[in-house]
Amino acid sequence: MKLIAIVEDDISLRDNYRGWIEKKGYATAGYSESKKAIEAFKTRLPDLVIIDISLGEEDEGGFDVCKALRRLSQSLPIIFLTAKVSDVDIVKGLILEADDYLIKPISMDHLCARVVALLKRIDARSATEEKVEFIESGSLQVNIAHMTVSWKGIIIPLTVTEFWVVYSLAKIPGHVKSRDQLLDDAHQQHISDDSVISQIKRIRTKFCGIDPKFSAIETVYGGGYRWINDQSTPKH
Repeated sequence: MKLIAIVEDDISLRDNYRGWIEKKGYATAGYSESKKAIEAFKTRLPDLVIIDISLGEEDEGGFDVCKALRRLSQSLPIIFLTAKVSDVDIVKGLILEADDYLIKPISMDHLCARVVALLKRIDARSATEEKVEFIESGSLQVNIAHMTVSWKGIIIPLTVTEFWVVYSLAKIPGHVKSRDQLLDDAHQQHISDDSVISQIKRIRTKFCGIDPKFSAIETVYGGGYRWINDQSTPKH
């Protein structure tokens, strides 16, 4: 049974989330403080984590939890669920490599739908484990079974969402993928176009950290993005 952890200081709200998620067939664990949550995650990583940003007197305690989780795992699905609606907070959440950023109040059906969608991506990995599949495109290697991406032999630390975006682009080099198509391929139908832009920027930054001349993701204005093997073509 998959374990969903919820880091939320409002006990009644947290229990409500847990009750609904448990009805979907998942086990849950709840935490009110960042330190207790982080210590627990060092012992056992859950399959998905839902985090509020403000935790009691910790105005940004949820960000600390996300940072700690990303040090433990690059692929663990993370959802921010918070009342903080400023662009600064949303951008910070995406920079910290959360897979989703949801705003309170939210219906339980919507929250559960997001949880199920993220976990389906993990299930997609399990479905291919018996048969290792690869994509090789120029200097890129994608291992679908292990959900890893390598560039010139060096593994790029991608989140689950970033992995599926790269996979979507690289499986047909030169083919333009619209933002909606990328959202569909990443099982992210409920997030905005701006999030796709943020995902692409983060992916490029990670590749450029390995290869400053990386330019394989091309912006097609008015169309979307495409993966190209000709590294001499400038990115935008």
